[in-house]
Parts: sequence; C-alpha cells; structure tokens
Amino acid sequence: MGSRAAGKTRATIHGTFTLGLLLFLMASANAQASDGIELAGTILMYALPVTAYGMTASHDDGEGALQYSEAAALTLGVTFTLKNTIDAERPDGGSQSFPSGHTSVSFSAAEFVRKRYGPEYGMPLYAAAAFVGYSRVEADRHYVRDVVAGAVIGIASSYLFTSPYYGWSILAEAADGYYGLVAVRPW
Repeated sequence: MGSRAAGKTRATIHGTFTLGLLLFLMASANAQASDGIELAGTILMYALPVTAYGMTASHDDGEGALQYSEAAALTLGVTFTLKNTIDAERPDGGSQSFPSGHTSVSFSAAEFVRKRYGPEYGMPLYAAAAFVGYSRVEADRHYVRDVVAGAVIGIASSYLFTSPYYGWSILAEAADGYYGLVAVRPW
C-alpha cells in the first residue's frame, strides 16, 4: 500500500474512532428529549458530525477527515474540561451547564464544512447548529451564555484545524536525478 493510501486509511480509522467516541460521550451525557424541539435538536446534534464526515467521504478527502477529527477532539476536550471545571447549574436545576456540548459539537461540524468545502455547504449546517443551540435553551437545559460559549468553542476548534479543500494536491516527486512538483486531482 502506498504512503498516500496508508494516509487515507489512517485518516479514515481516526475519523471513525473520533465519531464513535463523540457518539458515546454524547449518549452518555444523558441526552433525553422531553419535547419535539429538544428531540429535533438532539437528532441534529448527531446528524451534523455525521454529515461532516460524510462530506469528507464524498470528496475522498482523507486530509479533511483528519482535520475534522482533530477539530472534534479539541472541541470535546475543551467542552468537557470546562463542564467538569465550572460546575454551573442548569436552568432545570441540573449540573454541568457551561458550556453546551450539543452546541459545541454542532458548530464544530458546521464551521468545518463551511471552511473546508465552502459556504454553500456550510451555511445550511450553521442554520441547523443554531437550531440545536435554540433547542437547548428552549428545553431549559442551558442558558444563552452556555450556548454562545459552545458555539465559540466549536467554531474556533474547526477554524484552527481546517484548511480549504480545492481538490488539488501539490506533491513533491523525485527519482533517478529527476525532481519536481506535481499537481494532482482525484477524478
């Protein structure tokens, strides 16, 4: 297997592991829905990362899968560190309100898709992520400050790790006294 194929395989494995970890952590956060809006927000919170990974698969973009995995890991790390450090009370009396994990995960996916593939793909995900944030406030699970903080964490994490996808790669090539750069694009 070539180094490029091995890199894609590692990125796919890393992406699958990160997605599985994300789903496990969010499911263990006891995401039970009490009404239709909260349920829709919870479903979207799961659908947005799946969509982001789906975009990387549809573009055969192993580098993008790796970038999103890194952004998702940072998002989860910061979110859960803050939740366990700042034990803010929820509007419904529960604990660990700050920041909203649903919102941070959702905005991380939206920003990744926007920055990697363009606003025509990212803006609908931003609208869905905003609905996730709204659903958390409407269900009395979070205050507005929790949702805003989650959005900032998610956006910043993806912004830091994501580069635009142009479909072209520049590779260095060398063999038998020959060296140069090659521009390649998957068909």
